[in-house]
Amino acid sequence: MSVMTRELVVKFINNAAAIMAENKDYLVELDAFCGDGDLGLTMSKGFAEAARIANESAEADLGKLLFTVGSGIAKIVPSTMGTLMGSGFLKAAKALKGKTELTTEDFAVFCECYYAGLQERGKANPGERTILDSLKPAADAARAAADAGEDFAAIANKAYEAALQGVEATKDMVHVYGKAVVHRAKLVGIADQGAIVGSLFYKALTQTF
Repeated sequence: MSVMTRELVVKFINNAAAIMAENKDYLVELDAFCGDGDLGLTMSKGFAEAARIANESAEADLGKLLFTVGSGIAKIVPSTMGTLMGSGFLKAAKALKGKTELTTEDFAVFCECYYAGLQERGKANPGERTILDSLKPAADAARAAADAGEDFAAIANKAYEAALQGVEATKDMVHVYGKAVVHRAKLVGIADQGAIVGSLFYKALTQTF
């Protein structure tokens, strides 16, 4: 496979919607332990809207399509995580504007921009037990694999593996933000729920190829 077509981009968004729906109750349970308990609802609803937009759109410009998807997520689930996940798509949209298909280089750029969009909007940093702790290693792995000349499937798989390693690393991290700060002691050894969302995002990418 030499390029990622528009059809594959839409397939990825549909895969992400399916994965978030499948894991809704799991994410609710995790989030209830140290947050508001709405993470599963937010992600399933947000990505369902993303899939609806992608499936109904006739837009060929992938940058414009991703912009519409990101805006749709942020609008329908205007919570912190909904806004962040939408921001990732918006950042990638700017970089990929005018593209009607993606090369492996573009794919790496998408991964890097998705991370950067969340980091810039949320102002957090890797190591602070957030979704960034899975998105950053995934983006780095995608970049390394693309630069090494790997194909789309290999890039996605290596990014997903890195995301899972990032999730595992959060078990030893200390919360810096939100309600979870007061539950630091009981969260030792438990993976961050936001980082898990990041890994699910990349799981959807592996299923796309």
